[in-house]
Amino acid sequence: MLYLLDANILIDANMYYYPIDRVPEFWDWLLMLGQTGVVKIPVEIFDEVVNPLPPVDRRDAVVGWLKENESILLFLEDSRTELVMEVAVEGYGHNLTEEEQEKIGRDPFLIAYALVDPENRCVVTNERSRPSQRRGNRHIPDVCREQNIDVRCINVFDLIRELDFRTDWQRRL
Repeated sequence: MLYLLDANILIDANMYYYPIDRVPEFWDWLLMLGQTGVVKIPVEIFDEVVNPLPPVDRRDAVVGWLKENESILLFLEDSRTELVMEVAVEGYGHNLTEEEQEKIGRDPFLIAYALVDPENRCVVTNERSRPSQRRGNRHIPDVCREQNIDVRCINVFDLIRELDFRTDWQRRL
């Protein structure tokens, strides 16, 4: 299985529960998974973190870490325009306004990469399902569940359980 990471996986992990300077094991684990091809970050998502619009200071540690490890984590497959469009139309709606397109950002790319091989690819995001939301307000898990898309979507804690992340803090005592 290839796990494709959304930007919020890295940003939230550093901000809330696995700061790079406090839990380096998590970040080393991601690198190990990147080296083995289990976890990757699509170029559009990578760019969203490294070059946010507008610029955001709170991403500094993650930006530095990503730039340092770009060759390990970057998913280099070319996007398929027809799949990105399918996700945008089927998942978010026809004729999206500029404002709606800004809200969804590069999420259609993330989902489209998984749609290339839905049996062997999974989207990992911390967005929560909000099934009542429509158009540009839709969240990734809900778009992934659309009948014509049907891509597996999990959060970071599911990823941790599935790939068995552990720290060795007990051995340090």
